[in-house]
Amino acid sequence: MEFSSSLYLAVYGTFLSLLLGYGSLGCLEEEKVGLLQLKASINHPNGTALSSWGGEVGDCCRWENVACDNKTNRVIRLSLSLIRDFELGEWSLNASLLLPFQQLQILDLYGNRLAGLKYLSRLEVLNLEFNHLMGGIPPIIGTLGYLKGLSLRLCKLNLEELDLSYNGFEGSLPACLNNLTSLRLLDLSRNDFRGTIPPSLFSNLKSLEYISLSYNHFEGSIYFGSLFNHSRLEVFELSSNNKYLKVETENPTWSFPLFQLKILRLSNCTLNWPSQVVPSFLLSQYDLRVVDFGYNNMTGKVPTWLLANNTKLEYLSFESNSLTGVLDLGSNSIHYYMRVLDFSLNCIHGELPPFIGSIFPRLEVLNLSGNALQGNIPSSMGDMEQLGSLDLSNNNLSGQLPEHMMMGCISLEVLKLSNNSLHDTLPIKSNLTRLSSLSLDNNDFWGEISRGFLNSSSLLLLDVSSNSLMGQIPDSIGDFSALRTLILSRNYLDGAMPTGFCKLNELRFLDLSHNKIGPTLPLCANLTNMKFLHLESNELTGPIPHVLAEATSLVTLNLRDNKLSSPIPPWISLLSKLRVLLLKGNQLEDSIPLHLCQLKSISILDLSHNHLSGSIPPCLDNITFGRESRSESYMGNILYFMSGLDLSGNELAGPIPPEIGNLSGIHTLNLSYNQLTGSIPHTFSNLKEIESLDLSHNRLTGQIPPQMVIELNFLTIFTVAHNNLSGKTPERKFQFATFEQSSYEGNPLLCGLPLDQSCTPTSAPPAVKPPVSDNRENSSWEAIFLWSFGGSYGVAFLCIVAFLYLNSYYRELLFYFIGEHVPFLRLRG
Repeated sequence: MEFSSSLYLAVYGTFLSLLLGYGSLGCLEEEKVGLLQLKASINHPNGTALSSWGGEVGDCCRWENVACDNKTNRVIRLSLSLIRDFELGEWSLNASLLLPFQQLQILDLYGNRLAGLKYLSRLEVLNLEFNHLMGGIPPIIGTLGYLKGLSLRLCKLNLEELDLSYNGFEGSLPACLNNLTSLRLLDLSRNDFRGTIPPSLFSNLKSLEYISLSYNHFEGSIYFGSLFNHSRLEVFELSSNNKYLKVETENPTWSFPLFQLKILRLSNCTLNWPSQVVPSFLLSQYDLRVVDFGYNNMTGKVPTWLLANNTKLEYLSFESNSLTGVLDLGSNSIHYYMRVLDFSLNCIHGELPPFIGSIFPRLEVLNLSGNALQGNIPSSMGDMEQLGSLDLSNNNLSGQLPEHMMMGCISLEVLKLSNNSLHDTLPIKSNLTRLSSLSLDNNDFWGEISRGFLNSSSLLLLDVSSNSLMGQIPDSIGDFSALRTLILSRNYLDGAMPTGFCKLNELRFLDLSHNKIGPTLPLCANLTNMKFLHLESNELTGPIPHVLAEATSLVTLNLRDNKLSSPIPPWISLLSKLRVLLLKGNQLEDSIPLHLCQLKSISILDLSHNHLSGSIPPCLDNITFGRESRSESYMGNILYFMSGLDLSGNELAGPIPPEIGNLSGIHTLNLSYNQLTGSIPHTFSNLKEIESLDLSHNRLTGQIPPQMVIELNFLTIFTVAHNNLSGKTPERKFQFATFEQSSYEGNPLLCGLPLDQSCTPTSAPPAVKPPVSDNRENSSWEAIFLWSFGGSYGVAFLCIVAFLYLNSYYRELLFYFIGEHVPFLRLRG
């Protein structure tokens, strides 16, 4: 009996293991095949996700991210969020692949870059958040009769949650959403919905707990009072993508709301126009955790009472408004939960509370930049051991950097104190070991950069420009091996660049301009990753440093106003990504090398005020000069002229190549102060985008091409002064009607407005012919007079000469008179 029981158990166990291992009574074969087809679709064309599907485990109910019903063994849940490899790009799901899953209730496709969805019947929850769905809400959703967790015919579904966030849905919101009376969550954020928000949208949705309509393109008005009776509401988010949405929260007839919000985001709207007051209903809220009213241009006093009323507040932002007053926080208050406090870009004045560090002991982000704060930085900042980002830039703060702050803020990663009046020497020690970004520019720091100034090996950005720092750059700069941006410009630094630069292999942006650094760059410098190099106004001498030949990633190279000499080297052509090359104000010589023409991506080329000679290479038309789109930034500022060529102030000769007229995208062209000859090329009428054209102070001849008047519609600066041009000035219309006399002066043969010289010659009055007889008579008398006068003059002259020759006394008297009264005729012995 025991043997038969044991045999039974063994057979049953084997049978059960077969069922579990190979799915004989596990998931259905059609669903297993369907899952493998779905896997192939997700991995198209060469992904590797869901590698365990179809492996040793035969029962698909035991596969990762799959859940089945315990009784029917049919698939009821597929959790496929963030499953597709991001590098594979967008994909479209053919919903027919899901047809085998007849009892599927939950399908999670969050974050898979889904761009299309085509055909499911019993689906209850569909999560399409963080995908790339475009156009209107898919009509297929309306066929999902059991759907509880998504979206038209949507209006006929018994939805509790509708989450279409992070897609590209467009069009207006259907007013019938008001029929979804069971709805608890509505999230339509980060789409492309437009038009007005239906006034009755929320009137029947009394079960709503969560509303997010942020980052769309709504217009019109919304009255926040329509939500005051929604007692369950805890989250409301409406951060707009534009300023066309008006939000009104004030009405004397409205009572205080029934809800107690936890999260409220109302940013970048036109709020409470025209009063622009801080919403008064906030006075009745005592459980807020997150408040964001940024970019609303609100007025009034700083609402610090929000902190007193909501002791669990974690995030408070009134960025970019017009709030005034002082930060009155109360020295005895402590806000343990506060993590982010942002009152930047307002009009707050006065001093920072001296105990601010103890008031917010767990603060992680503090941004008070762009105000009118005065006084010192409180030493209590050092009590904020969890502070990761501190921005007090663009204020009127003064004094030193508190030692307690530099030693106590051990979690600080970003410290920005730019554009203040902070002074004294830089700290000689700090404990900011996690610091990744330090901006102290535009202050009054002086002295040398000490070796122990910083000890953060993870520093990525260091900006101490526009101060009064002096001495040499310390060799310890090489200790910041992760540094990507270094800005030390506009100080009094001198001497050679230290060999520590050779350790900065990750450097992308280096600005040492307006110092006295020289005479060259270290040969060991590794510039392979450098993109922006600015060494303007230093003491660099000799040829352009050869180490720059390795900087093949350079986008901008600024060596202006140094003392560089020798010809422009041929290796310059290796810098194929260069878009801005500035060599103005050096002593470069010889001709413009043809190698420059190989830099086809150049937008701005400045070789002005050197000693370059020879002719202008016609091959310069190989360079794009703006004919392709450019969006590079030049130290954070978009260049005013995004394309230009400046060869002025050299010794260039010969004619202007007509090929220069092929630079159709160029914005500024300056060839002034050279020795160019010949005429202005007619091809210059092809410079359709030109805004500034200077050909003055050359030896150009001929006429100004009249076609330029019609074609150069953006020209605002034009001068051909001081040449040898001739003919009529261009017709005064379009842009050429704005140019004054100074644009044409110094060309003697030019005529026409705005010059004073007219092109029409002045005609003499017609002469009256005398009678023939009188004319002959006058002619004979004129001849007799001339002969008699000439003979008398000759006889008198000979008599005087003879008299002086014979009488020495009168001869000496005459010479004495001449010597006294006509010095430049004085006779010299």
